[in-house]
Amino acid sequence: MLIRILSAVVGIPLLLAIVLLLPPVATAILFAAACMIGAYEMLWRTGLLKHKRILAYTALMSAAVVMWSWMRACAVVSERTLWSCALIGLFVYFTALFCELLAGHTKLSFTSLSAALFSGIVYPFLLGALVRLRGMDGGEFYIITAFLLSMIADTGAYFVGRACGKHKLAPVVSPKKTVEGAIGGAVCNVLVMVGYTALLSKCFGFTQVNYFYAAIYGVLGAAASIVGDLTLSVVKRQVGIKDYGNLIPGHGGILDRFDSTMVVAPLTEILLLLIPFAVK
Repeated sequence: MLIRILSAVVGIPLLLAIVLLLPPVATAILFAAACMIGAYEMLWRTGLLKHKRILAYTALMSAAVVMWSWMRACAVVSERTLWSCALIGLFVYFTALFCELLAGHTKLSFTSLSAALFSGIVYPFLLGALVRLRGMDGGEFYIITAFLLSMIADTGAYFVGRACGKHKLAPVVSPKKTVEGAIGGAVCNVLVMVGYTALLSKCFGFTQVNYFYAAIYGVLGAAASIVGDLTLSVVKRQVGIKDYGNLIPGHGGILDRFDSTMVVAPLTEILLLLIPFAVK
């Protein structure tokens, strides 16, 4: 626990310094690198697909997807150029995977390539929501929203679950998670989001705020956090590993640390587009 806390004490300020003080491209580069490491963890560390060339294709594709999110959020290029790049990138990546499948059909299965597709496209697009949030007007505050929704839910669920958890939420996938912890995480999320909304209104010039919407963010964010956590935990259970890596002491790998964020970040992006809780 001490190592976990020390890692958070060092890592969280560094993360916030990069995403808040530097321009959006720094956030994109940070999470592009994170997704490349995540691709290695999902394919190589799990043993799902130990293929060096496919790992290289997938790592590069994951970085490209995140950088695409930055180009779109910050309007770096025209929409036509943006979508042309996306189509070309997907075509090249799919073709490379299919060629590898044809060349090694006795060793490679189509099912195993699904892990590459998840690592190269799905995961970086979902996590890339952080980059798209950062590129919005007031994006430095919205990316904090995504971090709060995932981290507070996790922390609240952990402590409430330890204090009074009795009913297992997913005993096979994650034995330590409890129904009481999940409820506690949701309550903590709601309280923090309402407080954060008040802070934005009083201290940072957000003229339009909606506390009811903020509470909705809290509840849905807590649910999304659990879904992301359990989804990647299922993979760990199936391949028989405890953590995806040891990059972050006490936390594991990139996929261990950003499992809940994988779902919370795009949910935050969707909610901000549909029912923004705070607008400058």
